[in-house]
Amino acid sequence: MTTTGTRRRPGSTIGTVAHWTVRIGLVAVFAAAGLAKLGGDATMVELFDDIGAGQGLRFLVGSLELAGAVGLLVPRLARTAAICLALLMVGATVTNVAVLHTSALLTVVLGLAAAGLAWVWPGQRGQR
Repeated sequence: MTTTGTRRRPGSTIGTVAHWTVRIGLVAVFAAAGLAKLGGDATMVELFDDIGAGQGLRFLVGSLELAGAVGLLVPRLARTAAICLALLMVGATVTNVAVLHTSALLTVVLGLAAAGLAWVWPGQRGQR
């Protein structure tokens, strides 16, 4: 028992560490990717030229990635941000496979990590 009289679930410390590890990892990846797109990194400019949808899409995707990364750091927005980032990775996966004909491994892993984070979000089960 803790001093407040409530019991902690076994393994809750491991779960908390895993949750924060995934959360901070996603923040770092999506912030870096979003900043690269918004900053006009030559690789990103070329990638979006190859997609053929124009550079406006690069700015949109970069903005969404950066907003999602920031959202993961705000407790009230974090679960919604994780869901939105997972959905963004669905679009990225389809684009990689159907348009760019490249591996979708990274986008699938990031999408599953974001979806998993949203799925097991602490305090969401019947609480608000």
